[in-house]
Amino acid sequence: MAIALSVNLNKIALLRNSRPGNYPDPMTHGAICLDAGAQGLTLHPRPDQRHVRPADVRRCAQLITQYSGAEFNIEGNPFAAPLADYPGLLALVEETRPAQCTLVPDTHSQLTSDHGFDLTQDGERLLPIIQQLDSWGVRVSLFMDPDLAQIRLAKTLGADRIELYTGPYAAAHAQQDAAAETLLQSYIAASTLAQEIGLGVNAGHDLNLQNLTAFHRLPLIQEVSIGHALTVDALYMGLAPAVRAYLAICQGAVHE
Repeated sequence: MAIALSVNLNKIALLRNSRPGNYPDPMTHGAICLDAGAQGLTLHPRPDQRHVRPADVRRCAQLITQYSGAEFNIEGNPFAAPLADYPGLLALVEETRPAQCTLVPDTHSQLTSDHGFDLTQDGERLLPIIQQLDSWGVRVSLFMDPDLAQIRLAKTLGADRIELYTGPYAAAHAQQDAAAETLLQSYIAASTLAQEIGLGVNAGHDLNLQNLTAFHRLPLIQEVSIGHALTVDALYMGLAPAVRAYLAICQGAVHE
C-alpha cells in the first residue's frame, strides 16, 4: 500500500529566516514539492517563529487549493499562548481550515519535538480542543509514542489519527543498533492496535531515505511527514529529485 508523503517546509523557512526578506520563499519550494508529486505540505508554526510564520500558514492554505487532492497539515502545540503576531495554533487553524491538524506537545525550550502526549495528564485539556477541531471539519492527529495504553486513550478522546513519534527508531537505525528492530516492532504493535480500534496512523520525525523503507511493515500506515532529512538531501540531489526519491519508497518501489 502506498504511503502519502507530506513535506514539512520548516527547514526551508529556517534558512529564509537567517536573512531579511523572503528568500528562499517556502511556498515556492512547497509548489516544487507538490509538482514533484508530494501528496501534502506540513507546517509547524511556533510562537517564537523560528521556522514558519503565521503569514506562511496563510499562504500555504492558498497554495494547496491549486493542487487537487493535496492536503495541508498544520502541526503544533495547542496549549502555547499567543505571542506578538502569532495568534495561537487554534486561531490559525480556524482561519485557514487545513485538512489535518496534528497536535504536538512541544515547548519553547525544545529544539524539536521529542516525545508524544501523555494523555493521562493532558487528555482532559485536549478534549475540548479536539471537539472544536472536529466541528470545523479538520481531521485531528495526536503525536504519540508507541504506547498501547496511550493509543487507546487517544481513541476515547475522539482523535481521528495518531502520528507515531519515530525519533528513537531513527536514532537507533543510524547507529546500526539492534534496538532498532525492537523499536520497529513496537511501532508495528501500535499501528496494529490503532487500526483495530478505528484510528488512522501517520508517522514522523527523523525519517530518511535509509530508514523509511521499513515503515511499509506497519499495517496500513497512511502518511509520513518529512522535512529535515528531505531538505538536507535536496542540497545535493535537488528538491524535486529528493521528493521523488522519498515518493519511490512511500509507493513501495524501493524494498529492503
